[in-house]
Amino acid sequence: MKQITRVTLEAMRMDDIPRVLAIERQSFRTPWPRDAYTHELNENRLAAYLVAKTDDAIVGYGGMWVILDEAHVTTIAVDPVYRGQHIGERVLLGLIDAALARGARWMTLEVRRSNDVAQTLYKKYGFREIGVRKGYYSDNREDAIVMWSGNLQDREYRHKLDAFRAAFDDSSEA
Repeated sequence: MKQITRVTLEAMRMDDIPRVLAIERQSFRTPWPRDAYTHELNENRLAAYLVAKTDDAIVGYGGMWVILDEAHVTTIAVDPVYRGQHIGERVLLGLIDAALARGARWMTLEVRRSNDVAQTLYKKYGFREIGVRKGYYSDNREDAIVMWSGNLQDREYRHKLDAFRAAFDDSSEA
């Protein structure tokens, strides 16, 4: 496995969709089709999608919708070869930053009940379980845990984000 020293986040573009779809198929039992991403990028003004790159190769991505003061994470995925290197965390932090730039105060998402790794990450960033959507996932009827962040605009929360960002900045200098 290739060791990553630097990951950059960029706005997802149409040219990125083939690589995003490849990661999507490796990551989800019911992947989004190409036209879903095309619509998100070209038609949905509420959407913001990012790609994570290393050496100009896309290794992860994430997206959200920002409606008024609420951001809803729609997807986060990392190429299986690059998992365990905090790329998903970097994408989440990038989405939080983009949500803040758009004036969001809150962030919400659904996560599979069985996805302990993702739940641990979201809890690290202040998300907490507020409910369950029974049988939410169509592939196996697995429940989704609904999670909400704390107030993204809160001074204490912003200090936590600064500390998380600094830790990544320090690790990328190695």
